[in-house]
Amino acid sequence: MQVVQFSAIDKADTAWLLVSAALVLMMTLPGLSLFYAGLVRRKNVVNTLASVFAVACLVSLLWFALGYPLAFGQGSAWLGGLAYLGFTAMHLDSAAGTLTVSHLAPKVPEAAYAMFQMTFCVITTCLIIGAVVERMRFSALLLFAALWSVLIYAPIAHWVWEPGGWLNRLGALDFAGGAVVHVNAGMAGLVCAALLGRRQGYGQQAFEPHSLGWTAMGAALLLIGWFGFNAGSALTADGRAALAMLVTMLAAASGGLAWMLTEWALRGAPTLLGLLSGILAGLVAITPAAGFVQLGSAVLIGLIAGVACFWGATWLKRRLGVDDSLDIFGVHGIGGIVGSLLTGVFADRAISGVDANLLNQAIAVGAVAAYSAIATAVLLLGIDLVLPLRASPQQEHEGLDVTLHRERQL
Repeated sequence: MQVVQFSAIDKADTAWLLVSAALVLMMTLPGLSLFYAGLVRRKNVVNTLASVFAVACLVSLLWFALGYPLAFGQGSAWLGGLAYLGFTAMHLDSAAGTLTVSHLAPKVPEAAYAMFQMTFCVITTCLIIGAVVERMRFSALLLFAALWSVLIYAPIAHWVWEPGGWLNRLGALDFAGGAVVHVNAGMAGLVCAALLGRRQGYGQQAFEPHSLGWTAMGAALLLIGWFGFNAGSALTADGRAALAMLVTMLAAASGGLAWMLTEWALRGAPTLLGLLSGILAGLVAITPAAGFVQLGSAVLIGLIAGVACFWGATWLKRRLGVDDSLDIFGVHGIGGIVGSLLTGVFADRAISGVDANLLNQAIAVGAVAAYSAIATAVLLLGIDLVLPLRASPQQEHEGLDVTLHRERQL
């Protein structure tokens, strides 16, 4: 953190980062909330929406109180500094014409950079909700989300994105969160689903989505918001940001078609949910590579991710036997792994300015996956000593909307 004059701030970069922050927040509210709420059964719609909104509010406060300095403070190779805990990290003095900037984004106000990074923490934590919907107690979920965002997300963000972080020093590339967001949330979701156990009737009855229309609208908002996610991660309004936006669209399109055609060939019908899931798979996979690859490489990444995530959400899910309700591991976990590894294959030095290394990418994926899985398990087991993790069988049968919130989706 350093104090600079107003004149040192680039207004175009600041405007782009503010817009990008709004786009990423739109991915969660309303994008992710609609996407998830459309996929659950009618009796759990209110609980799903309340979970996303409440976690977003909670994590937003915790980010500025604890998460941001731990993630982006200049501390050790493992964790940021403690000097700016408790909402003290931002400074603006209109009389003196000064404000603070981050060492990672010296041309924009630190408030803009911290807000942008907050939206990443918010959506990463909210992604995990999709693995536990329809059976996790609301109180336990809130406690878990609070601890997870500080103790798991913040350290991993520091490892990968802070120049002093050990994975950053190693040379691992993650432009916008393939490992930090998607591998991290995917592994956490898998562990949460495994420890919570299956929903009542899982594998014995069909769990029909409440509204595929809601899910489609949520997916559309996610796609549009993803431009802020990836292009905003350039932290400046330049050619690299434009390229990141373009390759994001190409990978989403190829991922959607790859999943749809694979499902059509194997199951005899192209489903809307499959198409939407493939679009998300392409978006997830291009996220770590967006600022590093050419157009053709983006198309290949999307195609590979579409097929790989279809496999992850079908065959692999059956083999694991885990009730990952909305396929968080199958889409985000597998897509994040595929995209992170392919970044090591397709990254172009002419764009990135650095050489990619597949081994470094594999080390980053392994480290993030291992820490996320182990730490998530420890958190859940610890919380279970204080609060029951799972709703009672009666609550689950009647639906969490009425039994936990005393509200109903008509």
